[in-house]
Amino acid sequence: MAFEVPLYDRDLSWLSFNYRVLCMAKDARVPLYERIHFLSIFSSNLDEFFRVRMPAVLAVNRLLQKDPGAAGEEPVSPDTLPAIQQEINRQLQEFGQILSQSLLPELNRQQIHLYYKEAIPAVHRPFIKEYFLTRVLAYLQPVWLNRKQTFFLENNTLYLVVSLSPAAEPAKQRYVVVNIPSQQLPRFLELPPQEGMYNMIMLDDVIQENLPFLFSNYIIHGCYSIKITRDAEADLNELKGDVLEQVETMIRKRELGIPTRFLYDADMPDETLNYLCAYFNILPGEPVQGGRYHNLKDLADLPMPVKQLAFTYGKLPPGRIPLLENTERICDAIMERDILLHVPYQRYDYILRFFNEAAADPDVKEIFVTLYRIASGSLIASALISAARNGKEVTVFVELKARFDEENNIRWSKKMKAAGVKIVYSIPGLKVHAKTALVKRKRGHRWDYLGLMATGNFNESTARFYTDHVLLTAHSGITRELELVFLYLQSREQPADYRFMKFKHLLVAQFNLIDKFSALIDREIAHAKAGREARIIIKLNNLQEKQMIAKLYEAGQAGVQVQLIARSICCLQPDLPESPNITVTRIVDRFLEHARVFIFHNGGEEEVYMGSADWMNRNLHRRIEVCFPLYDPALQAQAKEVIRLQLADNTNAVRLSTTIENIPVPTPETGPVVNAQTAIHAYVQSLG
Repeated sequence: MAFEVPLYDRDLSWLSFNYRVLCMAKDARVPLYERIHFLSIFSSNLDEFFRVRMPAVLAVNRLLQKDPGAAGEEPVSPDTLPAIQQEINRQLQEFGQILSQSLLPELNRQQIHLYYKEAIPAVHRPFIKEYFLTRVLAYLQPVWLNRKQTFFLENNTLYLVVSLSPAAEPAKQRYVVVNIPSQQLPRFLELPPQEGMYNMIMLDDVIQENLPFLFSNYIIHGCYSIKITRDAEADLNELKGDVLEQVETMIRKRELGIPTRFLYDADMPDETLNYLCAYFNILPGEPVQGGRYHNLKDLADLPMPVKQLAFTYGKLPPGRIPLLENTERICDAIMERDILLHVPYQRYDYILRFFNEAAADPDVKEIFVTLYRIASGSLIASALISAARNGKEVTVFVELKARFDEENNIRWSKKMKAAGVKIVYSIPGLKVHAKTALVKRKRGHRWDYLGLMATGNFNESTARFYTDHVLLTAHSGITRELELVFLYLQSREQPADYRFMKFKHLLVAQFNLIDKFSALIDREIAHAKAGREARIIIKLNNLQEKQMIAKLYEAGQAGVQVQLIARSICCLQPDLPESPNITVTRIVDRFLEHARVFIFHNGGEEEVYMGSADWMNRNLHRRIEVCFPLYDPALQAQAKEVIRLQLADNTNAVRLSTTIENIPVPTPETGPVVNAQTAIHAYVQSLG
């Protein structure tokens, strides 16, 4: 292209997304406990940001200080880190205001009181002390800090630092670290009601209230909360040899990673902070001022004394698909026609049935599956174990490098392997992010191939709140190409050795995905230049890869109408001279928008694709991703209607500005009010 591709910083873009999550917590239209839940999600997201992204940001910043040109083409500068820190601090200030000035007072109005930075009335103290002595004390392990020994702060674990001195020597100041056992005990203690008020206290305060019991004969000068966050970005891409053993070792090392954030109570005196930074070897840039309470992701577990509809979202019962309800075997229904499942708006039980029936069907001979994030109590993995024990050849590709799910994936892979499942582990240098399954059934001399491809993981837990699409198909071209993907995965060779693999239906990263998407965009550009209507609609979680962003800019300049729905990271900047005809929508609501959908107008003969691939460097260049076409016009119509409703949302949708700010889509004073998720639920119910 003739111009330099404008790219917005990916981390500031992600922070914009997390701020949108925070905004849901202050939205009075959202039920009270759901608003509290959005605070929890915001806090959990930020913890992961400090574990995964902040190490890279700090490293790049140190590099830029030595060599300002070291970043190359990436949109980073020495000002990036301060901008990120400033934005995080701004959001945390607003977090505190939302909680203390809005949500806690609203809880009080509902006769629910959480003691938060408050003195505890004497009436509660006997109950609290009894709980402390009988439940909490068993888990406390005070550590006295001194220069002769070291103490390791565990990742994201809560601690109190107590400043004290012996009663006999008041001038002799000492420091003690006391763990808060929130992994062993509930974070919130429910207290006996008083005068119709339901009361709660945090575990942190239970301990603080009883510090004199722990440190009798000492004068307590102060008590301050601290938490350390450690680098979680272990290098899992260059594994060779025994991959399973190496991943297990790296998981253990992750918890020993270098600090990326030392979170401390804002009330902590400078003298105490300086002592702790020196003792724990905290470097400049790592201390972050926080509040009295950390790990507020635990707000997701805030007790609800009375289940009220006003406190939570009303239920949206998943719809049923008559064809699948009325068939004896799901595989037979798939042989009749393609089926598109929209979760969580429709029952995920159909996917469970697909695997369960395949495990029990005597005609099924082989089953192939890719598993990226396995549910902790996975019914799908259990079905695959049953299939192997029933004498079927079961091959499962388990991605051991799925961040933060490695341990669970390892546990299940060992169970499946012990049952006779053929387990294929990670390909060196690549993650397998594809969501695919293939069942081969033999009836007489005929082989039936049944494929299952999705935009999200085969995980019945996340399927309850992730919006995704699943295609069940017996299309011969698609399923034969799906078999080629599994043959490649079993070989564990790099794609360069498989140039003979030609995909006509599937779009597979490392093979044809980038070229195919580029060609589809080029076709829309050609339509626009010829004066015909040209339009592209793309829904993604993340948009960052420069080559694909450049193609979208090129399309917009040629007159193609480009409508993007990007939930999280978006490095493309709309409303620039380089980006005419491009809009970016973001939707944050009760369900996590997770699907990837690609619609190309094609002169009225629209083509629709779905799949696992975001347009990130990692997805397009360092992962195996699979996108698939929808050929059935009825299924295309379903996908297009879902996207139409999302683009029409005027309650929770925002448009992104040039600087990726969230600009609310105005709710009209007259005319239809559209909430995409409730509207999609109603639409999907109508399909039955």
